[in-house]
Amino acid sequence: MVTQQSSARSKSCRITGHQSTKLNTGFIMSLLGFVNKSLELPTEETAIPDRPSGLIVEENHYISGNRIVEPVPSHLKKAVFGMGCFWGAERLFWTLKGVYSTAVGYAGGITVNPTYDDVCSGRTGHTEVVLTFFDPSVVSYEDLLKVFWESHNPTEGMRQGNDVGTQYRSAIYCDNDEQLLTAKMSKEVFQRELDTKEFPLITTEINALNRFYYAETYHQQYLGKNPNGYCGLMGTGCTYGQF
Repeated sequence: MVTQQSSARSKSCRITGHQSTKLNTGFIMSLLGFVNKSLELPTEETAIPDRPSGLIVEENHYISGNRIVEPVPSHLKKAVFGMGCFWGAERLFWTLKGVYSTAVGYAGGITVNPTYDDVCSGRTGHTEVVLTFFDPSVVSYEDLLKVFWESHNPTEGMRQGNDVGTQYRSAIYCDNDEQLLTAKMSKEVFQRELDTKEFPLITTEINALNRFYYAETYHQQYLGKNPNGYCGLMGTGCTYGQF
C-alpha cells in the first residue's frame, strides 16, 4: 500500500529530476497546466469544500514510539514548519536532540480536514508542514528556527527546488505570540545573511497557527519506513546568525 501511494505521489504531485536549487524558467512554463493550477492560492469561493471528519492516523512515532498526537507530556512545546516536501523535513527534525516526536500534515489553508489528494489539487490553500513536539529545556525554539532557515531555500515562493506548487511554500506557523515575534526576528537575521550572497527576499509565510491537520499514516515518518525515498531538502549555504 505504501509503495502504491508513494508512486502516485511522484506522478501526480511532484516534479522530479536533478536536485538543483533552481529550475529553468522555460521548463516551468512548459508545464503550464500544472503551474496554473499550483501557483495561486484559492479563495473561500474556489477552495475545495470542507470534509466532515479528519484522517485517522497511527498515534505513535514510527522511529521513537512516542506519541505524535496530543496529549503529550505537558512540559513539551510545539512548532510547525513548512519547507517543501514534508518527508525530508520531518526526518531532519526527528533526529534533533530534544525533539520528542514529529508528524507531517497540512496547515495554512482554507479547507477543513483535507486529504493529500485535496492538497495536491492546489485548491485547499494548505502547505505541507512538520509538527514538532520539543523539550525547550534541551532545544530552544530559536535552535529549531536555525535548522529551518539553513536547511531549505526560503526565497523561492510557491516552490522548493524541483517541487512546484502552493503546497511547497516555505512557512512558519506559530503556536503563541512569543513564537510569532521570535520567528519574525529570525527572518530579519537570516535575510541579512542571504543579502551577503545576493539572494532575493525571503518569501516565507509567518503566521499564527490556525489548525494543523494530520496527513495520512503512510506519509508519517515516511523516510523512516523508506530510507531511500525522496528527500528534496537543499539549503542556500547561508548560516543563521544570532539576534
